[in-house]
Amino acid sequence: MTNKAFPLGKGRLEEVAAEHPTPFYLYDEAAIRANARAIRSAFAVFPRFFLHFAVKALPNPAILRILREEGFGADCSSLPELLLARMAGISGGDVMFSSNDTPSGEFRAAADMGAAINLDDITHIDFLDGCLGGLPELVCLRYNPGPLKLGNAIIGNPTEAKFGLTGEQIFEGFAALKGRGVGRFALHTMVASNELDVKYHLETGKLLFSLAVELKRRLGVELEFVNLGGGVGIPYRPEEAALDYGALACGLKALFDGIVCPAGLEKLAVRVEWGRVVTGPYGWLVSRAIHRKNIYRSYIGLDASMADLMRPALYGAYHHITVAGKEGAPPVAVCDVVGSLCENNDKFAIGRALPAIDVGEASGDLVIIHDAGAHGRAMGFNYNGKLRAGELLLREDGSVVEIRRRETVDDYFATLV
Repeated sequence: MTNKAFPLGKGRLEEVAAEHPTPFYLYDEAAIRANARAIRSAFAVFPRFFLHFAVKALPNPAILRILREEGFGADCSSLPELLLARMAGISGGDVMFSSNDTPSGEFRAAADMGAAINLDDITHIDFLDGCLGGLPELVCLRYNPGPLKLGNAIIGNPTEAKFGLTGEQIFEGFAALKGRGVGRFALHTMVASNELDVKYHLETGKLLFSLAVELKRRLGVELEFVNLGGGVGIPYRPEEAALDYGALACGLKALFDGIVCPAGLEKLAVRVEWGRVVTGPYGWLVSRAIHRKNIYRSYIGLDASMADLMRPALYGAYHHITVAGKEGAPPVAVCDVVGSLCENNDKFAIGRALPAIDVGEASGDLVIIHDAGAHGRAMGFNYNGKLRAGELLLREDGSVVEIRRRETVDDYFATLV
């Protein structure tokens, strides 16, 4: 079981909402830092472990600076994400650039930052060479294991994914890189999303460790690091349990010691590109209940919409919902919790049992949507002319500061010619 707590009481939250009108995202700095330290502590069993935070999960430099201070780097997939990392003081090899169908300008920007460039296709070796007028000192290749590994509902099966090189292409690619004078090599994969099963991630580790050994045996290529990708899940539902960092780290270390070390590759570094598990449970979308509707079903209408949080509509994803000040109140009705978008799938919850909810623009209850600290605000959009929510940070001293203002009508029209 996972306790779905919120760090502010109703009175304090109403004070925040008076200064920063809903909807808004709130992130808990102390909780993010504590989680980052727990990850680093668990993976201290590896002398060369490094986490590149997936910027796509929460692309805000204030959060990235916190994570940089906790010893994390950045995983980027576009020019703006590279710039966000730089704004947060993350550069050089602490940046992993994993992109696909990449424009030449973005490869040049990554190279200029000294980022580790991860190529998504074997043809990108020639493309990168042409972009830069030569290959970088270090090149990483992204592996798609195909039928050797099953994916999950969010990311899909590897055989159907557009990402990465086949096993045969991995050997062909590294041979080509070595033949062109590249002296430093790395290997990456990404085969799951929001996966809570430790065994699944251990299988991924075994796959890459074994491939690292085979690359040395067949090509004489000694990898500098393997990046096991992201995909570690969080318990969105209260009945789910969080993944055990210690169990995962120790399980991977046992595989490392049994597969990698006997091959003389004990200097191989282990990296990951986690995002969701780093910040996801420590961010919430706060919205006010403004309407109630009863027709064939009962509805509670919020001042947020799927333009602010699209995961439930896109994936059918579950997000826990509580009502400020009524956390212990028993449920009294079953309703759909919805937004104002002109789309019938604009629903945060369907058939959810909730306590009595007061509605009204000024007097309505504050509704808290949990586990929105990753892939929430980042996936926002402007359909129906909706203006995206702002982002607030609950500092360690209890103060609340704005780290991204909410959009305005002027912002929406700013790009029109």
